[in-house]
Amino acid sequence: MKHFLQLTSLLLIITLIPSKAQKLGPLTVEKIMREPRIWLGTSPTDIFWSSDSRTIYFNWNPDKNLSDSLYSYSLSDKKIVKVSLSDRKKLPAKDGKFNRDHSLKTYEKDGDIFVLNYKDFTIRQITNTVEKESDPLFSGNEKSIVFERDNNLFGVDLETGLLTQYTDFKGGSKKADAKLSPEEKILKEEQLAMFQILKERNEKKDAGKKLEKGEKPTYPKEIYIGEKRIQNQKLSPDNRFVTYQLGQPDKSAKTTIIPNYVTESGFTEDISGRTKVGAPATSYEFWVYDIKKDTTRKLSVEKIPGIRDKPDYLKDYPKQDTAKAKDRPVIVHSPFWSDDGKNAVVVVRSTDNKDRWIMAFNPDSLSLRLLDRQRDEAWVGGPGVGGYAMSSGEIGWIDDRTICFQSEASGYSHLYSIDIVSGKKTQLTSGKFEIQKFQFSKDKKTIYLSTNEVNLGEQQFYSMPSAGGKRTRITQETGANEVTLSPDETKLAIRYSSGNKPWELFLMENKPLEKPEQITKSTSAEFQSYPWREAKLITFKATDGADVYARIYEPKKSNGRAVIFVHGAGYLQNAHKWWSSYFREYMFHNLLTDQGYTVLDMDYRGSAGYGRDWRTGIYRFMGGKDLTDHIDGAKYLIKKYGVDAKKIGIYGGSYGGFITLMGLFTTPDVFKAGAALRPVTDWAAYNHGYTANILNEPQADSIAYHRSSPIYHAAGLKNNLLICHGMVDVNVHYQDVVRLSQRLIELGKNNWELASYPMEDHGFVEASSWTDEYKRILKLFNEKLK
Repeated sequence: MKHFLQLTSLLLIITLIPSKAQKLGPLTVEKIMREPRIWLGTSPTDIFWSSDSRTIYFNWNPDKNLSDSLYSYSLSDKKIVKVSLSDRKKLPAKDGKFNRDHSLKTYEKDGDIFVLNYKDFTIRQITNTVEKESDPLFSGNEKSIVFERDNNLFGVDLETGLLTQYTDFKGGSKKADAKLSPEEKILKEEQLAMFQILKERNEKKDAGKKLEKGEKPTYPKEIYIGEKRIQNQKLSPDNRFVTYQLGQPDKSAKTTIIPNYVTESGFTEDISGRTKVGAPATSYEFWVYDIKKDTTRKLSVEKIPGIRDKPDYLKDYPKQDTAKAKDRPVIVHSPFWSDDGKNAVVVVRSTDNKDRWIMAFNPDSLSLRLLDRQRDEAWVGGPGVGGYAMSSGEIGWIDDRTICFQSEASGYSHLYSIDIVSGKKTQLTSGKFEIQKFQFSKDKKTIYLSTNEVNLGEQQFYSMPSAGGKRTRITQETGANEVTLSPDETKLAIRYSSGNKPWELFLMENKPLEKPEQITKSTSAEFQSYPWREAKLITFKATDGADVYARIYEPKKSNGRAVIFVHGAGYLQNAHKWWSSYFREYMFHNLLTDQGYTVLDMDYRGSAGYGRDWRTGIYRFMGGKDLTDHIDGAKYLIKKYGVDAKKIGIYGGSYGGFITLMGLFTTPDVFKAGAALRPVTDWAAYNHGYTANILNEPQADSIAYHRSSPIYHAAGLKNNLLICHGMVDVNVHYQDVVRLSQRLIELGKNNWELASYPMEDHGFVEASSWTDEYKRILKLFNEKLK
């Protein structure tokens, strides 16, 4: 008993002493690169509401499991509960399509179709098949649910349950009736003329076929599409027209292969990759099936205004510029129908992505009428517009004759409306900021918007009359507010974060100046024990006079050294006031600052959040203004913070790795050392969608590719270079650094090294890989920036 009491006392004392394991202490690479769910915590994601607006659902992982689970928060008892598997199965899908008065919602879940009634919140299952149904919506008269199954459109009558097939698309070609040779034809005619019984039987057979045909039920027309791919089938509200796209892949397009060396089988296995930029592309056609007339017709695009316009860059290539103009390939997207079913608009995108047309569409006359054209000699893009030809962007109907859409016509992505009858266009929002997303209220009298107008480094939520006018700011907290509106539109579920605090779930009334209530607490005591810096948001002047937004990490006592971080993705924002997706890098920057480094992290030319001209500032020259912004950043560090000009390093991943290479190769005296992580070394080896937007195609604009690709400038390497790359990277292929390595070897360069990660893709997942990579980066800067 004596020993038992001593042990109990000892345990009590231990529990009262703060656990050292909960104190992060001095930062090290080994600490901050551990598996985040184990030591940091996991933020809530994928927020959605219950149909009755009484419960919020979200994915979360407070128990540090291998993956996130679904949780719920009840507004009535204010408790968070893990949702059981049986309850998850009963939940309706968070997405779906509403009828006009929002009393019903149809959705697909696990390949079947359901209807949710918002009056009593009952769920009715419409299909229960082994085949997969998808994309359900209400018919024009709202008496049926129209959906897709096996590339065809079907409808189920909500009252009778009758299943109707609207299309009968088939692959391959229709088998033609066997044709008689001239000899066989003459012989048959002579037989019928000579033998009366044969003649009578033949006539009886033909009459029977005619009768059978007349009595046969009316089925949709068989439409053979050969080897083409069908997509975006859509039934008109009056059930008369079916619009659809046909895509014809080019079989000559060669795809890449990524070798996977560390496998369960012990053999090297190939991962099928993508095509490279400039590869023969899929061609698209837009067709209309007229059910009433039982005909199919292809939409002609030759009369679209500007369809033959040549891009300005061809002036650098006289032979191409003087060639006869041709219709450019385009993609016609599915029509957006007004609620009354009388009007339709389509978005047409040129595949060179230099034009977007919004056009009124008449399926009966198969005609198009221009409503709006956005032309960009670089490429069309921006929030709500879509940066690729395959994107139609965001479009909605304010009323039965007025559409609402986003455009960068003013230089920033803003909301516009067009009366499709009169053609009158009205700009609903304006200013040097961006509308990042918008949605209508159920009655369509209000538009809810997320914008960065308060500060380009913030995301705030507003409401505005649908006709335009004064915007009312609803969220107030500094940072980013990702809002999910409740179905009854009275409350907001907000995923919120600030510069040094990860994302958490908050709840507030849908009213201005209301204080949000925090629902989740995700970060660990260990993470909270360190005083994470809120980097200062600054601007500095670029050589051309532009303001560059950046974040700066200031040490208490400078060691005279600085590191510039280059974010990836190109079109991404990182100089902002919310928790960064680059959270590991953020923690690494805190570590560097603790050691006396000054760290600069900027939104260089090509970054998101700053309008059209900033977005397209890298057109035809990646490694141009985006690189000079970093050079100007280095000058700013020298002038403003007294950093030693010979002690500046640079690093980044993906596009950041590319800029690092261009900096060391083309401006070798600016950066003493650089770490290029998973970098693009030759843009001609990257994918089509991203690269062709910015540099056009390599066979058409070789000038742009040669001046933008690091491999052509490798001879300029003077200072210290570290390259890190995953060997199963299906985005920027490992082949990129292999080719660059051979180039550096042939050039006799000896101040570089390559670290390869056999089991990592573009974004590393293993803590051991992150740790190894950043230990190498830290060693590079500590040794080479002395």
